[in-house]
Amino acid sequence: MNKLGSLGPVVFIVSEGATRTIDDFQRSAGGRWAQHDIIGQKSKKQWLGPGADTVTFSVLFDVRFGLHPRKEIDQLTELERAGKALPLVLGRKGIGVGLWVITSMTQAWNTLDGDGNVLSATVNLTLEEYVK
Repeated sequence: MNKLGSLGPVVFIVSEGATRTIDDFQRSAGGRWAQHDIIGQKSKKQWLGPGADTVTFSVLFDVRFGLHPRKEIDQLTELERAGKALPLVLGRKGIGVGLWVITSMTQAWNTLDGDGNVLSATVNLTLEEYVK
């Protein structure tokens, strides 16, 4: 089993029995600036400090890869709804300076069987850096 990383209790793995991996990973960062308007002159900017980073990625859940998509989606939904701050690790290194919260989660139920069971689904996650 190859452990690619994790988001809290959700471990991203590639193995013969199950595959839970991420795609389209993107990280964005920006600074925080204040703008002071001055009559008759251009506005002046003041550096306030770094802003919170955001990360987006997608995860494919498929029964063919040894996963139960609905269970996987339910676990992520519980974490999102609880507002849990979680460590994000890729490789063996943490991403960012602290923890991350799920700020957005979209689900695409790609394939269902005749009984309504989800056979394949893609989840798109947006995380924001959480600083205590």
